[in-house]
Amino acid sequence: MTVPDEPFVSVVTPFYDTADYLRQCIESVLAQSHRNFEYVLMDNQSKDGSTEIAKEYASRDQRIRYVRTDRFLSQIQNYNHTLAQISPKARYCKIVQADDWIFRDCLTQMVEAAERHPSAGIVSSMLLAEKDVWGTGLSASPDGTTFMTGREAARMHLMNPIFLFGSPTTVFYRADVVRGRTPFFEEGLFHPDTEANYQILKDHDFVFLHQILSFMRQQEGSITHNARHLNKAALDSMIVTKRYGRYFLSPEEYEARCEDIGKWYYDGLAREWIRSGFRFKDDEFWERQRRGLSGVGEKIRVARLANGVAQLLLKGLSYPMRGARKVLSRDG
Repeated sequence: MTVPDEPFVSVVTPFYDTADYLRQCIESVLAQSHRNFEYVLMDNQSKDGSTEIAKEYASRDQRIRYVRTDRFLSQIQNYNHTLAQISPKARYCKIVQADDWIFRDCLTQMVEAAERHPSAGIVSSMLLAEKDVWGTGLSASPDGTTFMTGREAARMHLMNPIFLFGSPTTVFYRADVVRGRTPFFEEGLFHPDTEANYQILKDHDFVFLHQILSFMRQQEGSITHNARHLNKAALDSMIVTKRYGRYFLSPEEYEARCEDIGKWYYDGLAREWIRSGFRFKDDEFWERQRRGLSGVGEKIRVARLANGVAQLLLKGLSYPMRGARKVLSRDG
């Protein structure tokens, strides 16, 4: 049963062959304490039983709209196609990825925060990533939120290794922001969801809720897991700093941040190069680095990589064997 005086939310789940998780995802949306929403299930030509699951729920709940693409789309194309289906009467939009789920009060809490802060284009929150809680460390106001201007939020995300956005399931958008971006996610970017947030923060403010409101799956086969790679955090920081740092940071801050990230990034590359026997194997790791850097006009600097290798080897020689193994470990 809908509650007409509640703000109307378009919830969307694009999916492809996620039968193992889809039922739990749908159930979490239908269990929301906020009742005034539609739920768009976008089937990207699934073949594993996901279609039947989605149709079953659509036949039982009039808030669900089941839609099937007329051809197979890439993941980003499918997300953009799905977001283009949101209701014209929606005030807010919430993506729930098919292998994730949301807690019962997720929509309620995010709607209330957005209503209190009408200048905010994005609302985010803490999340449960399997057994780990992400999003601690920010100070909260008495109402359990942190409000920031878009510039403040972007600067915090650029200057500190601090959680703000999470995955697409974590964030909540004002529907006018979604409608104003066509396509919503820019194709060809390394992390189009993160970059969409930076682009939105140029013109809109940001609210963070200090509550765990979503669950993100990280196990093998999930959407999020498929995007995880060695040295990912450093590469991601390199890309967004190069692309957005000049807009949100002062020239001095930008140069200092680029230097810090460069050290972090090449330290990770050096560890991998040593482990691979000092060879550039044409594998997923190195191809990922090349593609990511090329998007911001950069390439792997062999001299800087060699210097990083030398520094690590010197550290290793300065330690007993146990210390050397730690130096070359991913967490060293």
